[in-house]
Amino acid sequence: MRFNYDVINNGRDSVTKGALIVASFGILSRFLGLLRDRLLASTWGANEILDAYYAAFKIPDFIFNSLVLGALASALIPIFIQYRENKGTAQAYELVNKILNLLIVVLLGAAVMAAIASPWLVKIIAPGFSLYTLTLTSQLTRVMLLAVVIFGASNVLSSVLQAQQRLTAFALAPVLYNVGIIAGLILFVPMFGPYGLAWGVVLGSLLHLLVQLPAMRKINWRWQPLFSFKDTGVRQVLALLGPRTLGLVASQINQIITVGFVSSLAVGSLAAFSLALNLHSFSINVFGVSLAIAVFPLLSQAFSTSQPSDFIHHFSLNLRRILFYVMPLSVLFLVLRAQLVRVVLGSGAFDWSDTIATAQVLGFLALAIVSDSLLPLVARAFYALKDTKTPVIAALVSITVNFALLFILRPFALSGVGIAYVCSSVINLVILIAILGQRLGNLGSSWIIAGIWQMVLGSLVAGSAAYGTLYLVAPQVDMNTFIGIFTQGLLAGLAGVVSYLVISLAFNLAEIHFVRRWLASAWQSLSNKHKPSLS
Repeated sequence: MRFNYDVINNGRDSVTKGALIVASFGILSRFLGLLRDRLLASTWGANEILDAYYAAFKIPDFIFNSLVLGALASALIPIFIQYRENKGTAQAYELVNKILNLLIVVLLGAAVMAAIASPWLVKIIAPGFSLYTLTLTSQLTRVMLLAVVIFGASNVLSSVLQAQQRLTAFALAPVLYNVGIIAGLILFVPMFGPYGLAWGVVLGSLLHLLVQLPAMRKINWRWQPLFSFKDTGVRQVLALLGPRTLGLVASQINQIITVGFVSSLAVGSLAAFSLALNLHSFSINVFGVSLAIAVFPLLSQAFSTSQPSDFIHHFSLNLRRILFYVMPLSVLFLVLRAQLVRVVLGSGAFDWSDTIATAQVLGFLALAIVSDSLLPLVARAFYALKDTKTPVIAALVSITVNFALLFILRPFALSGVGIAYVCSSVINLVILIAILGQRLGNLGSSWIIAGIWQMVLGSLVAGSAAYGTLYLVAPQVDMNTFIGIFTQGLLAGLAGVVSYLVISLAFNLAEIHFVRRWLASAWQSLSNKHKPSLS
């Protein structure tokens, strides 16, 4: 299958615009996240306080991720679009209010029960922690549970804004979430000690909600105290929510098993793994998640209007675009892992031993960047088809693989954790792609594969250029200073990026022309804004 890039319809324009909005704010959010991690690392290093902080997220995350994140969007957006198209916007908003109110009640109950049971739950999650770390983790958990209810309400609004293609406020929300955590570090920690970290999370969740309210008012949504289990739409959402929730519960159990395993390793291992995972997530959120979020409503609409060609068209285009961006990043993260960790996190209490441990894990996680970046798009393709069961089955298989490998690779400590993560991620993706291809037939496979080998070659050239530049620059700078390591990493990264762009142009990849046209359009738009006006 061959797509003509000169034929750009409204759907593709909206995907591009939406992805750029989400990606732009995503980059800002991730940079704030890196600043957050740097402040955390420089204040405490990879020690028991950060171990407790990251472990304290697990119970709130278990509740939130299982019931809300991913599950809610995958279930609510297709039904909301169906209601909007068939019954009108007013009826769709009534459905939203019923789901919102039901979710708040459920989350309140779950948060209260979790707060009461937190001392016992924490012992299950992190059995290797000392008594002090367990106590601190439990107390931080209780504060963070407040954020679960706020986030639940906020994510209902996020789902509506996505469905309505109003992505600015939705994309800005994670930025303000990180602003809240940073405020907690700067303002609350001096007053409350480590507990200020948890209150920063609560503040971030509140900002996440508040920034979306004006956008919801602009699309004429108003909150109403509506409750109904008999509503057809509510039942449809819950029916889709069930399998997806089961899969996310399994995923959260998988994370808890991983935390429990890592907690039995050396002090600071959980902090090192979590910090490496945050770095690894940068490109995934900027490219994979942003494109998947932007195209999801269009995939849902293509299915609901019985236009399979449009569905395959949007899916294939965006899969190749994600690959174009993340393949070289995966290689560059692997080559520059030590420089990335040292520049982003290496200050204050975060010493060289912490750097080595974090960089070691990041090297393995870099190998999963491609699969983790594609998974959001592939999973949403199933959700658009109103199939939330297949991603659950694939997730359960990958979780089983991760669980088995954690124990098999136990002698390799954190490296074993990284290897297990990569294998489970790749298996998850392979299963989903195989089933989707079987179900839809032609996914544009020949066109996708034709680009993949060219992107692979370009990525290998980029990695080689970056690796060679590291050794060329090292004797010219002081590698014992931040400036020296930053300069070495920056020049090596630039060498890799330029090499990849040259190879892409040589192969005449469609994606490089898309990027070039967009940059030219953005530059022209910016220039026009600065032209003098006679009005």
